[in-house]
Amino acid sequence: MAAKLKKGDTVVVLTGKDKGKKGEISAVMPSDNKAVVDGVNIAIRHTKQSAGTQGGRMPKAMPIDLSNLAIVDKNGKATRVGFRMEGDKKVRFAKTTGEAI
Repeated sequence: MAAKLKKGDTVVVLTGKDKGKKGEISAVMPSDNKAVVDGVNIAIRHTKQSAGTQGGRMPKAMPIDLSNLAIVDKNGKATRVGFRMEGDKKVRFAKTTGEAI
């Protein structure tokens, strides 16, 4: 199945503690149905100091379920993603505006 959300897409969070926040997808895990969004769902991780890194309390973006994310269209609003054929290529498009993503 084609991916509705991909790495690099700008998304908005629909539910949860970070509702309304926008960010860019940095990683997608299709097998877990989750994605990591920069600046969203931040948790503090305690890391031990090693030779190359400073230890301490480090903020880390944790995965969030794909069902809680919606892609942002050119108007800055949340939209659903559809697929259509343009020539011989399958492209994603925003349902609100109808333009290709």
